[in-house]
Amino acid sequence: MPQSKNGASAGTELVHVGFGNFLAVNKVLAIVTPTSAPIQRMIREGKKEKHIIDITSGRRTKAAVFMDSGQIMLVAITPEALAGRVTAARSGKVAAAQGHDE
Repeated sequence: MPQSKNGASAGTELVHVGFGNFLAVNKVLAIVTPTSAPIQRMIREGKKEKHIIDITSGRRTKAAVFMDSGQIMLVAITPEALAGRVTAARSGKVAAAQGHDE
């Protein structure tokens, strides 16, 4: 994929995750709830190793997003809500593309 001058991919898809924060959807490996012991352990270890990006703005963490760079983003919206936003963004993109074809 071509890259721009600042190193970001030209086709980066961003989804709003609340509090003025956005997530690059094409960099996401997994979106999980942070309730299981193994995920909580990975978050604790990530905090020690400085691999955590906390974008909850002090709210309760409802989802942990694993990025392809090895970082873990903590967000204050549920995985279901985040998946819905990704789906809506992609369907809007498809609808816009179909509108230009006609």
